[in-house]
Amino acid sequence: MNQMPFLPNRNEPSSGTSGDIDFGRLFGMLLDHKWFIILVTALFFVGGVVYAALSTPIYQGDALVQVERRSSVSPLGDLDSIMGNEESNTSAEVEILRSRMVLGKVVDRTGLDTLVIPEKVPYIGEYVRRNGIARPEPFSVPYLSQWGIDEIDLPDLLGIDTAAWGGESVRVGRFDVDASLRGYPFTLRVEDGDSYSLLQGERTIGQGRVGDNVTFLDGDMHLRVSEITAPAGVEFTLVKQTRAAAAGSLGARLGVSEQGASGGSSTGMLRLRLTGTDRAEIQDSLDAISEAFLMQNVERQSAQADQSLEFLEEQAPELRTKLNEAEERLNQYRVDTNSVDLNSESQSVVNQVIAVEQQLSDLELQEAELAQRFTGNHPSYRALGRQRAHLMEEREELNQRIDSLPAAQQEVVRLTRDVEVTQAIYVNLLNRAQELQVAKAGTIGNVRIIDDTVVGAGPIAPNKPVIVMLATVMGGFLSVAFVLARGFLNRGVENPEQLEALGLPVYATVPLSDAQTKLVKRIKHRRDKKSRAVIGGLLASTNPTDTAIEAMRGLRTSLHFAMLDAINNSIMITGPSPDVGKSFLSANLGAVCAQAEQRVLIVDADMRKGHIHHIFGDKPDNGLSDVLSGRCHWQQAIRHTSIEGLCYLSRGVVPPNPSELLMQERFSRFLQSVSPEFDLVIIDTPPILAVTDAAIVGKQIGTTLMVARFQLNPPREVNIALKRLENAGVDVKGCIMNALENKAAASYGYGYYHYTYS
Repeated sequence: MNQMPFLPNRNEPSSGTSGDIDFGRLFGMLLDHKWFIILVTALFFVGGVVYAALSTPIYQGDALVQVERRSSVSPLGDLDSIMGNEESNTSAEVEILRSRMVLGKVVDRTGLDTLVIPEKVPYIGEYVRRNGIARPEPFSVPYLSQWGIDEIDLPDLLGIDTAAWGGESVRVGRFDVDASLRGYPFTLRVEDGDSYSLLQGERTIGQGRVGDNVTFLDGDMHLRVSEITAPAGVEFTLVKQTRAAAAGSLGARLGVSEQGASGGSSTGMLRLRLTGTDRAEIQDSLDAISEAFLMQNVERQSAQADQSLEFLEEQAPELRTKLNEAEERLNQYRVDTNSVDLNSESQSVVNQVIAVEQQLSDLELQEAELAQRFTGNHPSYRALGRQRAHLMEEREELNQRIDSLPAAQQEVVRLTRDVEVTQAIYVNLLNRAQELQVAKAGTIGNVRIIDDTVVGAGPIAPNKPVIVMLATVMGGFLSVAFVLARGFLNRGVENPEQLEALGLPVYATVPLSDAQTKLVKRIKHRRDKKSRAVIGGLLASTNPTDTAIEAMRGLRTSLHFAMLDAINNSIMITGPSPDVGKSFLSANLGAVCAQAEQRVLIVDADMRKGHIHHIFGDKPDNGLSDVLSGRCHWQQAIRHTSIEGLCYLSRGVVPPNPSELLMQERFSRFLQSVSPEFDLVIIDTPPILAVTDAAIVGKQIGTTLMVARFQLNPPREVNIALKRLENAGVDVKGCIMNALENKAAASYGYGYYHYTYS
C-alpha cells in the first residue's frame, strides 16, 4: 500500500499569507478538535446538572392587601371636608409596610432574630439536609480486622462527624441574650440525646439539658432547648440577631408592588411577595406581615380618636364648673330682682348667641385637631381661622344688640346667655365624647387583607433547565473559543505554498507517521531537569511501507537532481527550532538511500543533544566530538548498522565547546576524508536559531536542507532561520515539510487532498 504525501492545489491562492479571515480553516480547526469540544461541552453539561441539583430551591409566597380611601365621616364634624377629603398615599403605605416598625413586630412574633445554623457537610450539605439523606452507618471491612479495625465510620474518617445530616436538628424554645452579645455566634454541641454543651469560640461556657431554662455568662444569656434529634458530637451555631438586622434581612426578601395602577391613578391594591428557602417560614412570616400592617393601621386610626377624646375629657370639667357658676349667678339675680323674665326679643337674641357660641366651640375642637397635624400656615388651618373670625364678628353684633336693650333686660339676657351657651357647649362636648368612644371601639382602619398568603408548590429559582442550558452553551463557547484562539496564536506552516512564498523549493512533504510515534520513548539522565523524547528505532526497517518512508523515497529522487552541481556529496539537515524531526529525517533518509545500494554515512553533528545513537540502539561514546578532539580516528568511530551500506557516527562525549570543535581544521579534514569513502554523507545539525553550529557546518557542505514542522514553525521563523544561514554564507537548496497531518484545518484552508494507492 503506497500513499502519496499532501500536495498543494496550485490553482488556488495560498491563504497562508493572506490577511483575510479564512473561514474554511476555522471550520477545519473545529472539525479537528471536535472531540475536545464535545468533551468540554459534556463536562460543562454535567457540571450544570450537578450545580442545578445541589442549588438550594427558592420559594415565593404572595398575599394581597387593600389600602382604601379614608372615610369621610369624622367624629369631629366636617373636619374632613375642610381638609379636602384626603386620599391615602399608597407610596407612603408601602414604605410603612417595609419599615422596621412593621417588620420589627413580625420579627418579635415569629422569632426570626434567632438563628439555628447546623454544621453542614461540605459542598453538599444543603442537598443532604433538603433531601433527608441519613447519616451513613458504620460498616465493617473483613480484611481490615487483622489491623484492629472493626468498623469504618465514614463521617469520622472524612472529618465531618460534627456535620448534621438529614433529619438531625435542634429546636430552641428560648434564646435571650444581652444587647452586647447580639450578633455573636455560639456553638451548641450535642452531648447525648438530652444534653448539650455551649461554647463561645473554643471556650465551653456551660452545659444544659433539654427542657431546662439555663442561664449562662452571669445572667447575660438565657437558653431553653426544646428538642434535640441529633447524635452526639453534632454542632449547631446559635446567633441572636439585633432586631434591626433581622428586620433588614426580612425586608430584603420582601417585595411590594401596586396592582392595576395605570395612568397615574392609584388602586390601593398592594401585592406582597416574600421569598425564602423554607415554605413554612414564608407562610408564617408573610401572614405576620399582613396582620402587623393591618393592626398598625387600625392603631393609627384609633390614635386620632384617642387624641381628640383626651382633649374633650380635659375640657369637660372646666365647662361643668362654668355652667354651675353661671346658673348660680342667674338664680341669685332673679331672687334679687323678684324673677325678671325675658321678653320675646331678648329670647331671640339669646338663641342666636347660643348658636354662634356652639359653632365657635366646634371650631375650637377642630383647631385642636389641626394643631396636632399641621402648622399655622396650612390651607385648612387658614380656612378655619377665617370661619372663626366671621363668627366672632357675628357674636360682636349680637352683643351690641344686647347693649341696646333696657337695663333690666340686658342683665337678664347676659346671665341667661351664659347659662344656656355653657350648657349647650357642655352637652355638645359630652355628645362628642360619646361619639368618639363609639368610633374608637369600632375603628377598622382603611387596610384590609384581600388574599391570605399562598406559597407556591414549586420553587421559583433556580431555573434548572436554564442553568443546564447556559452551562452547556458556555462549555461549547469556551471550548470553541479556546480552539480558535489556539489556532490563531499557533500560526505554524500548514502547506508548502507558505514555504515556497519564502523562495524555498519544497523537496518533500513527509506525513506524520503513527508507527513512528510508537518508536518514540522518553529518557532522563541524572543531569537533566526533565525527561526528553528520543527515537528508539528506525522506521525504514520496522515499517518500510509507511507513508513517511514513501515520502523519503520521493525526497531521495529529488536530491539526486539537487546535488548535481554541489561541491561535494554531503547534505546538511537543519531546522529553525528543536523537535522539528531532523534526526528522524536524517536517519531514515540515509536508510532509504542505503536500500538503493548507496554507501551512506550519517553524522550526528549535534554534539549537545544528539540522539541518533538511540535510533540504532547504541551509546554515544567514540563519536564526532572524540574524532575532532583527537581521542580517536574517524575510521574507528564509524559504526555499521543492520542495513547494508548504512553507517553512522554518533555525537560522542558532550564537549564543553561544540562550536569551537566544528571550526577547527580537523572537521574539514574529516569531511574530506569520509567523502570519497561514501556515496552520500548526511549531517544532522542543531537548530540554527538556537546555536551557530549549523552555520559553521553549512559552509563546508554542498547541499543544505531546511526542515519545517507542520503547525510548529511559523513562516516568519523559517524566514529568520534562512537569513541567518545566508548571512553566514550558507545557501539553502530547499525545504522539507515534516509531520504533515491529515487535518481538516489544512484541508479546508489550503485545498489539500489525501490520496491512497493500494
